[in-house]
Amino acid sequence: MVTKKLVSALLGIFVSISAQSVAIGQPVQKGHASRLSAVGFLSGFGTGRLSEKGNYQVVPLYVDFDFRLSKPQPGEENKPVVSFYFVLEPFVSYVSSPDNNAEIGNNFLIKACFLADTSRFRPYVKAGVGGIFITQHIREQGTQLNFNENACLGFHYFFKKNVAFTAEYRYRHLSNADTKRPNRGMDANFGLAGVSYFF
Repeated sequence: MVTKKLVSALLGIFVSISAQSVAIGQPVQKGHASRLSAVGFLSGFGTGRLSEKGNYQVVPLYVDFDFRLSKPQPGEENKPVVSFYFVLEPFVSYVSSPDNNAEIGNNFLIKACFLADTSRFRPYVKAGVGGIFITQHIREQGTQLNFNENACLGFHYFFKKNVAFTAEYRYRHLSNADTKRPNRGMDANFGLAGVSYFF
């Protein structure tokens, strides 16, 4: 319950800050805001603990479509700013434990990138919610169709002008929002890496 409230609070903070930055902090250039600005591919390994079946181990593939919400004015690209993105994130996962299964779903996230657009190293935080269908039957959940809340910490390292190596830690909480009992939830931690292409 505490972790669920924490993720929800983080999401609320990011949405609030994003709205304020677009309104007063980060002037938006006409024709640039809310356009697709990057596509990223992330994979890695995640693990969680089930009460009776042992470890829940998953290998995900996330595809991130980043839509920039604000953009610096001409000549300000080198200034350290916080850039906000709306992220549409479809994913599919292979579950190797406790049994061979799969996950499929989509997340809706707010992402905050730090430092200037021209910096090689750009850390970020990301949080949001989504829907997920799991083929694995677990005693923690009365449904296979669930919600998942995500809180992420990562970075982009640009080895080319528009191509970056991306690494990320992700915490995920899975729940059905009490639509059916039981709803004890399942937490998982992920280590992810991949490549992001910026336009």
